[in-house]
Amino acid sequence: MSRVAVLYGGISAEREVSLVSGRQVIPALRASGFEVIPIEVTRDLGALIAALTSARPDVVFNALHGRFGEDGCIQGILDWLEIPYTHSGVRASALAMDKAAAKSAFAAAGLPVARHRLVTREELAAAHPLPTPYVVKPVNEGSSVGVEIVRNGDNRRAEIARNWRYGAHAMAETYIPGRELTVGVMGDRALAVTDIIAAAGAFYDYESKYAAGGSRHVLPAQIHPDAYEAALDIALRAHQALGCRGATRADLRYDDTEGEPGRLVLLEVNTQPGLTPTSLLPEQAAHLGIPFPALCAWMVKEARCGA
Repeated sequence: MSRVAVLYGGISAEREVSLVSGRQVIPALRASGFEVIPIEVTRDLGALIAALTSARPDVVFNALHGRFGEDGCIQGILDWLEIPYTHSGVRASALAMDKAAAKSAFAAAGLPVARHRLVTREELAAAHPLPTPYVVKPVNEGSSVGVEIVRNGDNRRAEIARNWRYGAHAMAETYIPGRELTVGVMGDRALAVTDIIAAAGAFYDYESKYAAGGSRHVLPAQIHPDAYEAALDIALRAHQALGCRGATRADLRYDDTEGEPGRLVLLEVNTQPGLTPTSLLPEQAAHLGIPFPALCAWMVKEARCGA
């Protein structure tokens, strides 16, 4: 029986999400017959290395989210320790987490991305970096942490700049009207397209993603068949463009405001999709007949070191 260490918690802004993911994964792996060693990750890196060294797991299930958990940092440590781990390797993880680098890779692969630019706090405070409406987001965060939409007539730009706490630069990106879509990928297979409708028409923010009732998921998305197939294709090609492995989830905007089949724009790829009760990847897997324990077991079987 394989010994699997589940890493969860971490030190990013997404710690609470990771704790929930880990608490879902642990019993699922046990139900699949694995011996599971839960390891809650804190700021004590020495304690983490000691726990891994002592446990001697065959595989690490990486249920960490956000910085240091899905940006290549923990992946590098696990490569150093020669312990196979779930999800993507160092390079793909770092590339996907850096939104500017990821968009460059997507554009080079011919995938549709929104107009965007990096700005300093001072540049954002001084003037609009793009015509309104536009989105301001951290370069290296997930789960919509720190995302703001600056709309026509909005006077919050200087306030956003003044309160910015997500690094020296922010990404400004043209706001794409329409719908929020997401597509899960398992290995070489795009799963399905979900249409995400935030409660009361709100922006699909952190609260909408993880609070019960925060959003409604339409699966499969009720969109034009050509757009549906194109979304599956974009997600798989984005996964491949970054060099990902295991499971990922691509987030897209679908501008159908002038009718269908509309226009798809790739926003980003999440290399550590959430595994909480409201998360999208497990929902899509279940839609295709893959129960949660089987999804987690598949991730363990796909685990390896290196790129």
